[in-house]
Amino acid sequence: MPLPSQPLRKLGFLTIGLFDEADPRTGHESTLEIIELGERLGFDSAWLRHRHLQYGISSPVAVLAAASQRTTRIELGTAVIPLGWENPLRLAEDLATVDILSGGRLNPGVSAGPPMRYDQVKDALYPDTADAEDFGHDRVARLLGFVRGEPATDFSGVEGFEVFSDRVQPHSAGLGRRLWYGGGSLRSARWAGEHGMNFLTSSVVKAEESEDFAEIQLSHVRAFRAHHPDGDRARVSQGLVVVPTDSATPEQRAKYEAYAEQRTPRTAVPQGPARLMFAPDLVGTSAEIAERLYAHAAFREIDEVAFALPFTFEHADYVQILTDIATGLGPALGWQPSARRGQPAGGLSR
Repeated sequence: MPLPSQPLRKLGFLTIGLFDEADPRTGHESTLEIIELGERLGFDSAWLRHRHLQYGISSPVAVLAAASQRTTRIELGTAVIPLGWENPLRLAEDLATVDILSGGRLNPGVSAGPPMRYDQVKDALYPDTADAEDFGHDRVARLLGFVRGEPATDFSGVEGFEVFSDRVQPHSAGLGRRLWYGGGSLRSARWAGEHGMNFLTSSVVKAEESEDFAEIQLSHVRAFRAHHPDGDRARVSQGLVVVPTDSATPEQRAKYEAYAEQRTPRTAVPQGPARLMFAPDLVGTSAEIAERLYAHAAFREIDEVAFALPFTFEHADYVQILTDIATGLGPALGWQPSARRGQPAGGLSR
């Protein structure tokens, strides 16, 4: 097995947080328990997907506020909040509040673009301004400015008994350096770099200069860093679905392999008018997955990952997958769990 050019420095995971419509609390509690497990296993970060009008977490910022009170060390991120659903000023207030509550552990990831199925939801979301809303990068720039402390109004001072600020409060000074852009195109990668953000490479990318997923992702990493003030030191986190099977039961292995097989056809060629390429799911032992990652052109350029958990598995499956990532795959990639620096490791059953 070839050795990586540098050991993996930060290991994170991403979950969608599914729930049953008839019992949403159980699904949300499961997500919080998974984040607690991640901290106990020594993961550096836990990330939540964002889903609207579906049976997945619709308010990751609220869930991460709860997670911040049940954990002490693990970083908490969103991958990603689609800003087409958000008012940047209000979101900046929520993000700063949760960052303060977490002790500076929040890593908000955002994306541009119109909301999914916009024609069906626009009358409910923007009944008076649907045709005037700007869903481009300017919306991200507004959020960046508010989070970084730029004025939101031309008034500050005392009015009666009330004191007013001209910028978002609370202001969390370090949060502006922990904002991430989730992008799947060269244009997005360049824009994120030019605006000093961190970059979440997507497991879904546009086939612009190649039809090889790893080469496309590599081009995004390099374009981002070429336009970032920090150059090669600019932070990039790679997103892929990995499912190690070291401690899986035969039934779990069969389920995981069937899941990957069902999704494999979409990874072969670009899909749809946008020519989207999907990353293959990596299923196998930690040693097998590590070898495939070492051969991945984009993986060789990064030292942070946020491995995505599959959508539709059970709580016990996620416990097994996370445990194998932390105890098998991570070390095979040169990563050392934070548990070795004073945090107790262990499992969490349900």
